[in-house]
Amino acid sequence: MAMLSWILLPLATLAQDNRLPDAVSAALARAKIPQAGFSLVVQELGKNQPLLAFNADTPRNPASTIKLLTTYLALESLGPTFKWKTSALAHGQPQGGVLEGDLYLRGDGDPFLVLERYWLLIRELRLRGVREIRGDLVIDNGYFDMGSAAPGDFDGRPYDTYNVIPDALLVNFQAVNFLFRPDVDGRRVEIIADPLPANLRIRNQVQLVDGKCGGDANRINFTVESLGGRDQVTFTGRFSRQCREYRVSRSLMQAPEYAYGLFRTLWEESGGSIRGGFRRAAVPAAGMQVLAELDSVPLREVIAGVNKYSNNVMARHLLLTLGAQRFGAPATLEKGQLAAREELVRLGLVFPELEIGNGAGLARETRISAASLNRLLLVARAGRYGAEFEASLALAGMDGTARRRFRAGEFAGYAHLKTGTLNNVSALTGYVHTPGGRRFAVTMIQNAPGWGEEVQQAVLRWVMRQP
Repeated sequence: MAMLSWILLPLATLAQDNRLPDAVSAALARAKIPQAGFSLVVQELGKNQPLLAFNADTPRNPASTIKLLTTYLALESLGPTFKWKTSALAHGQPQGGVLEGDLYLRGDGDPFLVLERYWLLIRELRLRGVREIRGDLVIDNGYFDMGSAAPGDFDGRPYDTYNVIPDALLVNFQAVNFLFRPDVDGRRVEIIADPLPANLRIRNQVQLVDGKCGGDANRINFTVESLGGRDQVTFTGRFSRQCREYRVSRSLMQAPEYAYGLFRTLWEESGGSIRGGFRRAAVPAAGMQVLAELDSVPLREVIAGVNKYSNNVMARHLLLTLGAQRFGAPATLEKGQLAAREELVRLGLVFPELEIGNGAGLARETRISAASLNRLLLVARAGRYGAEFEASLALAGMDGTARRRFRAGEFAGYAHLKTGTLNNVSALTGYVHTPGGRRFAVTMIQNAPGWGEEVQQAVLRWVMRQP
């Protein structure tokens, strides 16, 4: 750890309260953001003192920027090539293309088991000679224990995809993409679902009406109910003939039911058949044979999805995986939080104010100071996986959540950034490369009403103009 001594300074050393640059103060005033609700730390890489520290030690809600802590700890603890496994098991091998018993699907928390990768597992089963499954499809998702967590806990919006609860066999983020458009005859509203799980029924009661596209002429509502082993979504409302199309993504089902329904859809599309139904159960401890296995993409690719696109459920999977790897299955939030604290201690980082929450920032109780978060940036970039970590952040004006916010030519390509936004919270942190070749770690957190984008741009502009 000796090589990192320049950044492992006591927290108080970093917490100098300098006067804000005039341009930043002016931007705060225009946005009506009180300076007491704003923290900022700027420190050049390789230096042992911050260039600027303002309200640096104040614990604040960092919103999604806490994902940087989660992904960094995952990199250090698990390594950039770590992979998750999804397995298909049975009591015996298929005979003549027929599997007489049940097929078990067991997950261990793959955060990126999207539609295309789920199809690869199904294809592997077909290549192994399975054509007909005469038993049930059994889902084993016991590697994660989420207790009583529900998707509407955070803000009462249980069907929004950003609120999906982690699951050990989470498939395609549980998302169904709906497309609404007038049919070719202009008589009704067509609803297309992609993908469409076999156990999801769509009931279309949307009226096609005249009038300008938008406003009252384009209001679509939905309700979801369970009906005898399948889910039904009923769409109501109005859709104007003048609207070309409308798209929305929703998570309407529980994870095991979704995994089963999508498996059945893809399996039957491939020419396979299933006689049985669906149930949840643990894979028996003995007598099982692995018919197919799918490795996830490596962790270094997962953290890019988390940080560039601020994927909440992927970040939560990382924290749960940390807990399971250190303390054993089933993974719980409490195990993940404890594993994170132990890993910070191992790395020589002490953040007494830290409340990591669920590791994604989708929690009002999450807390960290700008000084601690900026210190994490410095340690991470100087560490063995510094290049992988920096590359996982959104490139200003070019990709991820920073593509549109920082499109101005003066920023494009000069900063790797992580954004964070909640009601009355706006945060930005990352690495800024100046045209003159200097490199800075920058963290700013606003916990107050007011739109902070102009303030963030003022800070970045000030940093980039450093000689």
